[in-house]
Amino acid sequence: MHEKPVAAEAATTPAGAAAIRMLVLDVDGTVTNSRHEITAGTCDAVARLRAAGIRVVLATGRRYRDTLPVAARLGIDAPLVTASGALVKRPSDHATLACAAFGPGVLENVLTMIVAAGHDPVLYTDSFAEGFDFHCRDLASPAAPGAGEGDGEPRGLAEYLARNRHLARVNPSIDRDVPAGVFAGFAMGTHERMLDLEAALDAAHPGMLSLHTIRSPRYRDWMCEIAPAGVTKWSGVLPIARQWGIAPAQICAVGDDVNDLPMIRAAGLGIAMGNGRPEVLAAADRVVGRHDDDGLAEVATLLLSG
Repeated sequence: MHEKPVAAEAATTPAGAAAIRMLVLDVDGTVTNSRHEITAGTCDAVARLRAAGIRVVLATGRRYRDTLPVAARLGIDAPLVTASGALVKRPSDHATLACAAFGPGVLENVLTMIVAAGHDPVLYTDSFAEGFDFHCRDLASPAAPGAGEGDGEPRGLAEYLARNRHLARVNPSIDRDVPAGVFAGFAMGTHERMLDLEAALDAAHPGMLSLHTIRSPRYRDWMCEIAPAGVTKWSGVLPIARQWGIAPAQICAVGDDVNDLPMIRAAGLGIAMGNGRPEVLAAADRVVGRHDDDGLAEVATLLLSG
């Protein structure tokens, strides 16, 4: 992953929040509730933390374009850690601060396996300025071999492509003619199929990939997210913190799903939302209220109380 400097900002740390100087927030299931809304209570919590001098950073599995309105709603102008850490961009001028890259031949092998398993890959590129975000084989998203009506295999991806077709570039031979600059991607299907795909990719590429299977909160079905080895939300957050002179022990990370685990485990204070996956609840130092109950207000109270 290549990195560019993050602009320095003046730091103010009140006595009540001296231990934590940076708050990292997941978006879906943390900042947004089950209706995909950002409540007034959440906005107020973030505003209180920022007013107290705590820097707030978003770290999400979303694409950069999808994260911009969330940052705007919360009044956050810090760099955005997107695609689960694979792409970090500055919203003020859309400059790329860090972008992951696969090792030679790795992505080609991954795509061959995805297609052979009957799935359609979606590949992310840093093409915000060009007006699109991802590459796919076919906007029609045909069902995988053996997929039956209502079993979930094609429906999630079909919904994703229908909603985002204006942000796609179609290449029917994407597995043989791989686009340049791919930093991450995913396949979508049932939980069982995605877990099987994750296991197969991991076995075929030991130590070469960062993989996790998560439930998409905005689309039906599950995503097997694929990035180069070492790419996590935490790997995207650390360079930002270093530029601001903030140590890992001074970071609080909040999330709800498995792609939040690295930052929840590594941060000085790891917090799970009450709606989090069981493994996230188990890994966290603290558990707060659910996303539907303005759990972030509890995070603000906790941090501001010192």
